[in-house]
Amino acid sequence: DLLPPPLPKKQLQRAESLPEQGPSQHCRGDPTPWAGSILYGIPPAHPRHEEGAPSSIPPWDRPSWGPKKPLTKSQSLGEPVARSSPQKAPSPSPAELTFGMVDRELGQLLQPLEGPAGVCGVVLGCQAASLARLSARIQEELVGLEEWQQLLEAELAGKSWAALSILDWEPCCESRDAWYFRVGFTFEQTQLVFAAKVPKPGCASLGVQSSLGAHCSIQRLIGRFTDRLPWELVLPGIPGEQSQSRSGEEPARLATRPILQVLISPEVPYQTLAGFVKGSHGLHRTSPGHYERLACLLLLQVCMGLEHLRVQNVGQGDLCPENLLLVQCPCPPRSQQGKEASLSLPRLLISSFFKVKDKRRPCSTSQEQDWTEGLTAPPSLVADELNVGMLIYQILHVDISLENTLGFRSNRLPEIPSLSIYSTGLKRLAVLLLHRDPCKRVSVEQARSILQVLLWGPRQELFARSKKTLTLLRSWVEVKRALLLLKFAENSAGAGASPSLEEWLCCQYFKEVTEHTLYQVTQALYA
Repeated sequence: DLLPPPLPKKQLQRAESLPEQGPSQHCRGDPTPWAGSILYGIPPAHPRHEEGAPSSIPPWDRPSWGPKKPLTKSQSLGEPVARSSPQKAPSPSPAELTFGMVDRELGQLLQPLEGPAGVCGVVLGCQAASLARLSARIQEELVGLEEWQQLLEAELAGKSWAALSILDWEPCCESRDAWYFRVGFTFEQTQLVFAAKVPKPGCASLGVQSSLGAHCSIQRLIGRFTDRLPWELVLPGIPGEQSQSRSGEEPARLATRPILQVLISPEVPYQTLAGFVKGSHGLHRTSPGHYERLACLLLLQVCMGLEHLRVQNVGQGDLCPENLLLVQCPCPPRSQQGKEASLSLPRLLISSFFKVKDKRRPCSTSQEQDWTEGLTAPPSLVADELNVGMLIYQILHVDISLENTLGFRSNRLPEIPSLSIYSTGLKRLAVLLLHRDPCKRVSVEQARSILQVLLWGPRQELFARSKKTLTLLRSWVEVKRALLLLKFAENSAGAGASPSLEEWLCCQYFKEVTEHTLYQVTQALYA
């Protein structure tokens, strides 16, 4: 009884190089089966998935690629850790890989991969990351750097008409609720051209608009002030404005000019969507495929802008062709350089807004009453889905006036003529958006996805010889994404023109689309 306890056995020190049987057996019930493999730096065996089911853990996110934990002695001995290997730096993720990466870092990523399947996962991750970076760069060229916009806002703070030079006395564009004038502003010894938005009487959504976040399809503001309108400005539709003299002394009736709040926008509109549609009858007749593709791209921009407004809890005040502005892009697409300007795709901007109090209008108990109210109510009270559905008919030059809607009681919509490969899809989308039952209409988000499929596929012939499965759709996305990046690489070695708005919209599609979304959209579109 007086003898001291025996010393620990020497064999316990084998824990430095070999794990004991107890913990390894315990790991069999561990919910993280790769824990034992991390000790040896061996990647875990990936569980097989059912046909068409995507992996819940992407190949480039698996924990086995992280830093390896060095082996230590049993902590019960109270001895310091000896002969432990130094901590390794984390392996780079596919998003961080570049062509100029040194082979030492690249080797850390390649070492734990399991053959071609692992390499394929890394390549797919690199492609997705590269497409996201490319999309962000194109967006900067289209809408400008956020830092530059903030500098302009700070410079224009407190400025009024006196700090601006009026470039044109007449408006460059007139929408239903405002006039737009081209004005110049000198910043850092550079003459910049902006648009001064002068609201029409009774149209005021300035407070709501100034609080919106930046988006490619939303009119952006960089300044605002309240001042009396200069006498040089011509306001069409106001009595006496056309006969006003612009020579000699300032007219005595300047005091009668109203004092209004004016907005300054970096985008200068040249036309409304209504003007574009009115002047494109000939283009639609001579080049129906090109015109209806333009229609899909314009409608896509509308849907993307409406999605952004819903996130901001803001609604469009009057979503009609007269309030949708068109802005020239910095440069025309490569394939359209040298052709007539009517073939190029303009940016579309939503310019009328109101604050949403109720997040969603409830489904009407009377479907026919809801339909009738949707056709006769003010535009600001009509659901976005109805507005987009009617826009399809208006852009395609199909009359959808109230006089021609009497046949809707028999569940018939005006016929859209089949002039191109886009006609059938646009007609199907219009039917889904203008469904009698508001609970059965497709949402704006679903309409955006349908337009993307109409523009860039997959088309129905993909499923002519192969059954539509998630595996097929996932393979289609991966191949098209790789081909899109190759297209950009080949174009960059050519004329060197900047990517177009259409190419940016295409990047947005393949950056976000999944096989599950495609399955649902193609079911609705090709039903």
